[in-house]
Amino acid sequence: MSTQTLRSAVHARITPDVESGYVATCEEIAVVTQGETLDEVTANLREAVALHLEGEDMAALGFVPGPKIIITMELAPAHA
Repeated sequence: MSTQTLRSAVHARITPDVESGYVATCEEIAVVTQGETLDEVTANLREAVALHLEGEDMAALGFVPGPKIIITMELAPAHA
């Protein structure tokens, strides 16, 4: 794989969860984590992604070394 086709970011989505506060799910890799607060879920996400990618051949997974994490957050409308 050439470096031009390697992704520079892992994409994750954070959604509110009634039971656990927030759930973060990665789109490209098999990582799901949770936390009671946004700070906790983002810290857990960083750690889970790092552990998942530790020792992996990043190019074989389609990523540059040390990819960023880009987070999208889903919120319900205020009037809902």
